[in-house]
Amino acid sequence: MTTEVQDNCPMRRTLEMLSGKWRTHIIYALCRKPSCRFGELKKAVPGITSTMLASTLRQLESLEIVDRRQFNEIPPHVEYSLTEKGRALLPVFTQLAIWGENYLKEE
Repeated sequence: MTTEVQDNCPMRRTLEMLSGKWRTHIIYALCRKPSCRFGELKKAVPGITSTMLASTLRQLESLEIVDRRQFNEIPPHVEYSLTEKGRALLPVFTQLAIWGENYLKEE
């Protein structure tokens, strides 16, 4: 059996897409509410800087995981939400949580 991982391996590509310190935290925050403003997300992800949040949101938007919707009203604001592709990750996260409960017992 070969241990080489091909560049087109779906598991590898998925893990690379979700890699990074903040991506999964932001996705989790967005799965708890249909949409969030920037400030709400910043409060929901403790420890993240505004610069890192903006950068990570742009990355998730380019991956089509997060949707950015601008409201041109007074005052103008932006809301973020999960796209259909992003919502499709939720059952995967649920299974990861179940696995964690079963195998990562507190010491």
